[in-house]
Amino acid sequence: MFLLSTRLKTAARIRNGYSKCLFSSSTPFRIELAYQLIEPPTQEKKRNGQPIVFMHGFMGNKLNNRSISKALARDLNRDIYIVDLRNHGDSPHVPEHTYTHLANDVSDFIKLHRLRKTVLIGHSMGAKAAMVLALQSPETVTGLIPVDNAPVSAMLGSPFNDYVKGMKEISEARVTRQSEADQILAKYEPSLAIRQFLLTNLIRDPETDNKTLKFRVPIDTLGSNLDEMADFPWKFDRENDSNNADLPTYNGPTLIVRGLQSKYVSDKRLPAVKRFFPNAQIVGIDAGHWVISEKPEEFRQAVVKFFRENDIE
Repeated sequence: MFLLSTRLKTAARIRNGYSKCLFSSSTPFRIELAYQLIEPPTQEKKRNGQPIVFMHGFMGNKLNNRSISKALARDLNRDIYIVDLRNHGDSPHVPEHTYTHLANDVSDFIKLHRLRKTVLIGHSMGAKAAMVLALQSPETVTGLIPVDNAPVSAMLGSPFNDYVKGMKEISEARVTRQSEADQILAKYEPSLAIRQFLLTNLIRDPETDNKTLKFRVPIDTLGSNLDEMADFPWKFDRENDSNNADLPTYNGPTLIVRGLQSKYVSDKRLPAVKRFFPNAQIVGIDAGHWVISEKPEEFRQAVVKFFRENDIE
């Protein structure tokens, strides 16, 4: 589900690492965002423009976006940093999990690596984090691509609550095989593809001689912050535009990629998109919420076209 359907002819170079942010504005202790740097396959040092920072969605990790990042690094001749957001992947577990915290972490990451201006791509939770960063610090963002999320406060719905419940039950059952975990999770989520995605967070617990499986994400923390994941720091008023006068805007080139089978960027949310991002282009792809993994080639083509038509730095 999460791999490109076509094999790349040339492989991008990949480097792993952590960004060490000593005095993050988002938390009183150190945040070290895990990341991979994916470089274009060409040996030429000159790049076509600023690097891309790519952010995953809720319960995801940097590996979700590795295949598509290899393709984009090749096509765009740019470095791409795929990051693990806080409380995900190999990044630290901390109690606070809001979009402001996520955006500040990525802002620190950009400063630490001296990337100056970057292009931000994010899916779902990562899309909102990217939007918040662009609105907070537009001078650091040269292009923005939020994937299947909108700058609005909206209930996540029962699936995410069910995911957390199922993952908690798996933890309490102390399963030793992934098939046992999948059997439990099937009570909460019928889609095998989504279950497989969620279960990529399972690892062997070294405290049980690597026999018991455990989740590497802090389920309690993420579960208690679901309301924060449904929120957005600024409120758009659809009924009275005069109440929107003080809302921030990002006027740089923006591509909103939405799944046409998804509800997250419905037509009624487009006025909010245009208010925060006046220059936004809207592209619909015949997919559900998991746009990138469901239709990677269509997504790749949309991104490459956006870069070329807008002459992104």
